[in-house]
Amino acid sequence: MQNGNYNQLIDQITDLVMAKLSGDEVYPSFCRADVERIVDAGAERIGIVLGETATAHDWASLIDHTLLKPEASYADIKKLCDEAAQYGFASVCVNPGWVKQAAEFLKGSGVPVCTVIGFPLGATLPDVKAYEARRAIFNGAREVDMVINIGKLKSGDDCAVEDDIRAVVEAAHENHVLCKVIIETALLTDDEKVRACVASKNAGADFVKTSTGFAKGGATANDIALMRKTVGSALGVKASGGVKGIEDARAMFEAGATRIGASVGVKIAQEASGVKVEGSTASY
Repeated sequence: MQNGNYNQLIDQITDLVMAKLSGDEVYPSFCRADVERIVDAGAERIGIVLGETATAHDWASLIDHTLLKPEASYADIKKLCDEAAQYGFASVCVNPGWVKQAAEFLKGSGVPVCTVIGFPLGATLPDVKAYEARRAIFNGAREVDMVINIGKLKSGDDCAVEDDIRAVVEAAHENHVLCKVIIETALLTDDEKVRACVASKNAGADFVKTSTGFAKGGATANDIALMRKTVGSALGVKASGGVKGIEDARAMFEAGATRIGASVGVKIAQEASGVKVEGSTASY
Protein backbone atom coordinates (compact mmCIF):
# COMPACT_ATOMS: atom_id res chain seq x y z
CA MET A 1 0.00 0.00 0.00
CA GLN A 2 1.30 3.48 -0.86
CA ASN A 3 2.19 5.61 2.19
CA GLY A 4 -0.33 8.31 1.24
CA ASN A 5 -3.17 5.82 0.82
CA TYR A 6 -2.15 4.04 4.03
CA ASN A 7 -2.25 7.25 6.05
CA GLN A 8 -5.56 8.26 4.49
CA LEU A 9 -7.01 4.85 5.38
CA ILE A 10 -5.75 5.17 8.96
CA ASP A 11 -7.36 8.60 9.27
CA GLN A 12 -10.66 7.39 7.84
CA ILE A 13 -10.87 4.39 10.15
CA THR A 14 -9.83 6.46 13.15
CA ASP A 15 -12.57 9.00 12.43
CA LEU A 16 -15.17 6.24 12.08
CA VAL A 17 -14.15 4.49 15.28
CA MET A 18 -13.88 7.69 17.28
CA ALA A 19 -17.38 8.61 16.11
CA LYS A 20 -18.63 5.25 17.41
CA LEU A 21 -16.80 5.79 20.69
CA SER A 22 -18.79 8.97 21.25
CA GLY A 23 -21.85 6.84 22.02
CA ASP A 24 -22.92 5.49 25.40
CA GLU A 25 -21.08 2.16 25.22
CA VAL A 26 -17.80 1.72 27.07
CA TYR A 27 -14.84 0.63 24.91
CA PRO A 28 -11.15 0.04 25.61
CA SER A 29 -8.76 2.95 25.09
CA PHE A 30 -8.19 3.61 21.40
CA CYS A 31 -5.56 5.54 19.48
CA ARG A 32 -4.04 5.85 16.02
CA ALA A 33 -1.45 3.19 16.82
CA ASP A 34 -4.28 0.72 17.42
CA VAL A 35 -5.71 1.50 13.98
CA GLU A 36 -2.32 0.96 12.35
CA ARG A 37 -2.07 -2.45 13.98
CA ILE A 38 -5.56 -3.41 12.77
CA VAL A 39 -4.81 -2.29 9.23
CA ASP A 40 -1.54 -4.21 9.23
CA ALA A 41 -3.51 -7.29 10.32
CA GLY A 42 -5.86 -6.97 7.38
CA ALA A 43 -8.72 -4.75 8.54
CA GLU A 44 -8.45 -2.46 5.53
CA ARG A 45 -10.79 -4.94 3.86
CA ILE A 46 -13.59 -4.71 6.44
CA GLY A 47 -15.41 -1.60 5.28
CA ILE A 48 -15.43 -2.79 1.69
CA VAL A 49 -17.10 -6.09 2.50
CA LEU A 50 -19.84 -4.66 4.64
CA GLY A 51 -20.83 -2.17 1.98
CA GLU A 52 -23.68 -2.81 -0.43
CA THR A 53 -21.37 -2.59 -3.44
CA ALA A 54 -19.02 -5.35 -2.26
CA THR A 55 -17.77 -7.57 -5.06
CA ALA A 56 -16.75 -11.21 -5.12
CA HIS A 57 -13.12 -10.09 -5.00
CA ASP A 58 -13.83 -7.90 -1.95
CA TRP A 59 -15.24 -10.90 -0.09
CA ALA A 60 -12.44 -13.17 -1.28
CA SER A 61 -9.85 -10.75 0.10
CA LEU A 62 -11.11 -11.50 3.61
CA ILE A 63 -10.87 -15.30 3.35
CA ASP A 64 -8.07 -17.69 4.23
CA HIS A 65 -8.72 -20.36 1.57
CA THR A 66 -8.17 -23.48 3.63
CA LEU A 67 -7.37 -27.16 3.11
CA LEU A 68 -6.15 -28.99 6.22
CA LYS A 69 -7.47 -32.48 5.60
CA PRO A 70 -4.76 -35.09 6.22
CA GLU A 71 -5.55 -36.81 2.92
CA ALA A 72 -5.01 -33.65 0.83
CA SER A 73 -2.88 -34.50 -2.21
CA TYR A 74 -0.48 -32.59 -4.45
CA ALA A 75 -3.31 -32.07 -6.93
CA ASP A 76 -5.61 -30.80 -4.18
CA ILE A 77 -3.05 -28.24 -3.00
CA LYS A 78 -2.38 -27.14 -6.57
CA LYS A 79 -6.11 -26.59 -7.12
CA LEU A 80 -6.39 -24.66 -3.84
CA CYS A 81 -3.54 -22.35 -4.85
CA ASP A 82 -4.89 -21.86 -8.36
CA GLU A 83 -8.26 -20.84 -6.89
CA ALA A 84 -6.55 -18.46 -4.45
CA ALA A 85 -4.66 -16.76 -7.27
CA GLN A 86 -7.82 -16.56 -9.39
CA TYR A 87 -10.10 -15.09 -6.71
CA GLY A 88 -7.54 -13.11 -4.71
CA PHE A 89 -8.02 -14.73 -1.30
CA ALA A 90 -6.34 -13.26 1.77
CA SER A 91 -4.14 -16.35 2.02
CA VAL A 92 -3.96 -20.05 1.39
CA CYS A 93 -3.90 -22.09 4.62
CA VAL A 94 -2.27 -25.52 4.41
CA ASN A 95 -0.54 -27.98 6.71
CA PRO A 96 3.20 -27.37 7.28
CA GLY A 97 4.21 -30.20 4.98
CA TRP A 98 2.68 -28.34 2.03
CA VAL A 99 4.01 -24.84 2.76
CA LYS A 100 7.02 -24.98 0.45
CA GLN A 101 4.97 -26.39 -2.43
CA ALA A 102 2.18 -23.86 -1.92
CA ALA A 103 4.67 -20.99 -1.85
CA GLU A 104 6.04 -22.17 -5.19
CA PHE A 105 2.54 -22.45 -6.67
CA LEU A 106 1.65 -18.94 -5.48
CA LYS A 107 4.90 -17.21 -6.42
CA GLY A 108 4.12 -13.87 -8.05
CA SER A 109 0.38 -14.08 -7.27
CA GLY A 110 0.45 -11.78 -4.25
CA VAL A 111 -1.38 -14.39 -2.15
CA PRO A 112 0.61 -15.40 0.97
CA VAL A 113 0.83 -18.86 2.48
CA CYS A 114 -0.59 -19.45 5.95
CA THR A 115 0.07 -22.59 7.95
CA VAL A 116 -0.96 -24.17 11.26
CA ILE A 117 1.26 -24.78 14.29
CA GLY A 118 0.71 -27.38 17.02
CA PHE A 119 -2.30 -28.45 15.02
CA PRO A 120 -4.95 -29.60 15.78
CA LEU A 121 -4.55 -30.44 19.49
CA GLY A 122 -2.21 -27.70 20.72
CA ALA A 123 -0.68 -30.16 23.18
CA THR A 124 2.95 -30.01 22.04
CA LEU A 125 5.64 -28.09 23.94
CA PRO A 126 6.20 -24.34 23.40
CA ASP A 127 9.73 -24.74 22.06
CA VAL A 128 8.52 -27.39 19.62
CA LYS A 129 5.77 -25.06 18.39
CA ALA A 130 8.29 -22.24 18.03
CA TYR A 131 10.60 -24.48 15.98
CA GLU A 132 7.69 -25.64 13.84
CA ALA A 133 6.78 -22.01 13.17
CA ARG A 134 10.35 -21.04 12.25
CA ARG A 135 10.70 -24.05 9.95
CA ALA A 136 7.42 -23.23 8.20
CA ILE A 137 8.45 -19.60 7.82
CA PHE A 138 11.77 -20.73 6.33
CA ASN A 139 9.74 -22.71 3.78
CA GLY A 140 7.67 -19.67 2.82
CA ALA A 141 4.83 -19.21 5.34
CA ARG A 142 3.86 -15.56 5.86
CA GLU A 143 1.13 -16.21 8.45
CA VAL A 144 0.95 -18.86 11.19
CA ASP A 145 -2.15 -20.04 13.06
CA MET A 146 -1.12 -21.73 16.32
CA VAL A 147 -3.29 -23.80 18.67
CA ILE A 148 -3.12 -22.97 22.36
CA ASN A 149 -2.49 -25.58 25.04
CA ILE A 150 -6.17 -26.18 25.80
CA GLY A 151 -5.52 -28.50 28.72
CA LYS A 152 -3.35 -25.90 30.48
CA LEU A 153 -6.08 -23.30 30.04
CA LYS A 154 -8.75 -25.59 31.46
CA SER A 155 -6.42 -26.37 34.37
CA GLY A 156 -6.23 -22.67 35.23
CA ASP A 157 -2.58 -22.25 34.24
CA ASP A 158 -3.00 -19.05 32.24
CA CYS A 159 0.69 -18.18 32.60
CA ALA A 160 1.66 -21.39 30.80
CA VAL A 161 -0.86 -20.62 28.06
CA GLU A 162 0.54 -17.11 27.63
CA ASP A 163 4.13 -18.38 27.53
CA ASP A 164 3.14 -21.00 24.95
CA ILE A 165 1.58 -18.35 22.73
CA ARG A 166 4.49 -15.94 23.19
CA ALA A 167 6.99 -18.56 21.99
CA VAL A 168 5.23 -18.74 18.61
CA VAL A 169 4.51 -15.01 18.45
CA GLU A 170 8.22 -14.25 18.89
CA ALA A 171 9.16 -16.78 16.21
CA ALA A 172 6.67 -15.16 13.86
CA HIS A 173 7.40 -11.51 14.59
CA GLU A 174 11.16 -11.87 14.32
CA ASN A 175 10.43 -12.77 10.69
CA HIS A 176 7.68 -10.13 10.18
CA VAL A 177 5.02 -12.84 9.99
CA LEU A 178 1.46 -12.57 11.36
CA CYS A 179 0.51 -14.87 14.24
CA LYS A 180 -3.08 -15.98 14.82
CA VAL A 181 -4.02 -17.88 17.98
CA ILE A 182 -6.61 -20.67 17.78
CA ILE A 183 -8.41 -20.96 21.11
CA GLU A 184 -10.81 -23.80 20.10
CA THR A 185 -14.02 -22.20 21.35
CA ALA A 186 -16.09 -25.40 21.11
CA LEU A 187 -14.12 -26.86 24.02
CA LEU A 188 -14.24 -23.78 26.27
CA THR A 189 -16.62 -22.02 28.61
CA ASP A 190 -17.20 -18.31 28.05
CA ASP A 191 -14.85 -17.55 30.94
CA GLU A 192 -12.15 -19.71 29.36
CA LYS A 193 -12.67 -18.01 25.99
CA VAL A 194 -12.09 -14.63 27.62
CA ARG A 195 -8.98 -15.85 29.45
CA ALA A 196 -7.59 -17.34 26.23
CA CYS A 197 -8.12 -14.05 24.42
CA VAL A 198 -6.47 -12.09 27.24
CA ALA A 199 -3.47 -14.45 27.17
CA SER A 200 -3.23 -14.01 23.37
CA LYS A 201 -3.34 -10.25 23.67
CA ASN A 202 -0.77 -10.20 26.47
CA ALA A 203 1.54 -12.43 24.43
CA GLY A 204 1.49 -10.02 21.49
CA ALA A 205 -0.57 -12.04 19.00
CA ASP A 206 -2.04 -10.38 15.90
CA PHE A 207 -5.33 -12.32 15.80
CA VAL A 208 -7.44 -14.61 17.91
CA LYS A 209 -9.18 -17.41 16.02
CA THR A 210 -12.17 -19.54 16.98
CA SER A 211 -11.47 -23.07 15.86
CA THR A 212 -9.34 -25.71 14.20
CA GLY A 213 -12.33 -27.20 12.41
CA PHE A 214 -11.52 -30.56 14.01
CA ALA A 215 -13.39 -30.16 17.31
CA LYS A 216 -17.09 -30.73 17.95
CA GLY A 217 -18.08 -27.27 16.74
CA GLY A 218 -16.84 -24.28 14.80
CA ALA A 219 -17.30 -20.54 14.77
CA THR A 220 -20.44 -18.87 16.09
CA ALA A 221 -21.42 -15.22 15.93
CA ASN A 222 -21.76 -15.16 19.72
CA ASP A 223 -18.18 -16.37 20.15
CA ILE A 224 -16.92 -13.80 17.66
CA ALA A 225 -18.73 -11.02 19.52
CA LEU A 226 -17.27 -12.17 22.84
CA MET A 227 -13.76 -12.40 21.41
CA ARG A 228 -14.04 -8.95 19.81
CA LYS A 229 -15.28 -7.45 23.08
CA THR A 230 -12.36 -9.03 24.94
CA VAL A 231 -9.52 -8.02 22.62
CA GLY A 232 -11.00 -4.65 21.71
CA SER A 233 -9.51 -2.91 18.72
CA ALA A 234 -5.98 -4.20 19.15
CA LEU A 235 -6.26 -7.62 17.49
CA GLY A 236 -7.91 -9.18 14.48
CA VAL A 237 -10.55 -11.86 15.04
CA LYS A 238 -10.74 -14.87 12.71
CA ALA A 239 -13.83 -17.06 12.38
CA SER A 240 -13.12 -20.60 11.26
CA GLY A 241 -14.94 -23.91 11.18
CA GLY A 242 -18.46 -24.34 9.88
CA VAL A 243 -18.67 -21.28 7.66
CA LYS A 244 -20.76 -22.72 4.82
CA GLY A 245 -21.52 -19.71 2.64
CA ILE A 246 -21.80 -15.97 2.34
CA GLU A 247 -24.61 -15.63 4.88
CA ASP A 248 -22.47 -17.33 7.53
CA ALA A 249 -19.52 -15.15 6.53
CA ARG A 250 -21.59 -11.98 6.73
CA ALA A 251 -22.87 -12.93 10.19
CA MET A 252 -19.30 -13.43 11.39
CA PHE A 253 -18.14 -10.06 10.08
CA GLU A 254 -21.13 -8.27 11.54
CA ALA A 255 -20.25 -9.86 14.90
CA GLY A 256 -16.69 -8.51 14.69
CA ALA A 257 -14.57 -10.89 12.61
CA THR A 258 -11.85 -9.47 10.37
CA ARG A 259 -10.90 -12.73 8.67
CA ILE A 260 -12.66 -15.97 7.71
CA GLY A 261 -11.04 -19.37 7.49
CA ALA A 262 -13.01 -21.65 5.18
CA SER A 263 -12.67 -24.46 2.69
CA VAL A 264 -15.62 -22.99 0.76
CA GLY A 265 -13.98 -19.71 -0.21
CA VAL A 266 -14.84 -20.19 -3.87
CA LYS A 267 -18.48 -20.77 -2.97
CA ILE A 268 -18.57 -17.60 -0.87
CA ALA A 269 -17.02 -15.55 -3.66
CA GLN A 270 -19.42 -17.00 -6.21
CA GLU A 271 -22.42 -16.33 -3.99
CA ALA A 272 -21.20 -12.76 -3.55
CA SER A 273 -21.30 -12.36 -7.32
CA GLY A 274 -24.84 -13.75 -7.50
CA VAL A 275 -23.94 -17.27 -8.59
CA LYS A 276 -26.13 -19.94 -6.95
CA VAL A 277 -24.01 -22.83 -5.69
CA GLU A 278 -25.58 -26.17 -4.76
CA GLY A 279 -24.34 -29.07 -2.67
CA SER A 280 -21.26 -27.57 -1.04
CA THR A 281 -20.49 -27.85 2.67
CA ALA A 282 -17.65 -26.48 4.76
CA SER A 283 -15.08 -29.03 5.82
CA TYR A 284 -11.42 -28.83 6.71
